[in-house]
Amino acid sequence: MTMSKPALVLGVAGGSGSGKTTVVRELSRAVGDAVAVLEHDAYYRDQSHMSLEDRLLTNYDHPFAFDTDLYIEHAQQLMNGIPVDKPVYSFETYTRTSETVRVQPAAVLVLEGILVLEDVRLRQLMDIKVYVDTDPDVRFIRRLTRDVENRGRSLQSVVDQYLNVVRPMHLQFVEPTKRYADIIIPEGGFNRVAIDLLTARLSAAVGS
Repeated sequence: MTMSKPALVLGVAGGSGSGKTTVVRELSRAVGDAVAVLEHDAYYRDQSHMSLEDRLLTNYDHPFAFDTDLYIEHAQQLMNGIPVDKPVYSFETYTRTSETVRVQPAAVLVLEGILVLEDVRLRQLMDIKVYVDTDPDVRFIRRLTRDVENRGRSLQSVVDQYLNVVRPMHLQFVEPTKRYADIIIPEGGFNRVAIDLLTARLSAAVGS
């Protein structure tokens, strides 16, 4: 069974810890079941063939770390009204698990991730492109808290990764995509004016 093409495809990009997930959660809460979310983070390449030591050396903030071809394929399937089985990625083992999550088509499709505006093929799928812009120190603190509390990382490993990989990759690949955005949201989900404006646009698209 298939559904019609989504009324609206929304891209939400921004640096690690910028508040993208909060923005998407607020929009989903406002629009309800009319939203399907496809997180780019779920599409990190499978590395089960590699040792854990080798996985630790991977640059996870580079475009090549993602299986964007599969991500685009799944986005297009949802746009054509076809459900997809989204991969489940483990941030503790640095590879995909054997599980998947079924994502059903919806009136609004949200494509979310640090690099969803980096690939022109993804940008061409989007009706609205959003960049969540948050100060670097705030983003780092959020990332540090998340990785230590939720992903079992040590404080030093998070700091080293941020200084050696995350920050330079942000400056090279993520920050430049801001120029493609139709809307720039300072402070992410805490910007009620921006959230309310986007909610109104999404609600109008789904007829609610």
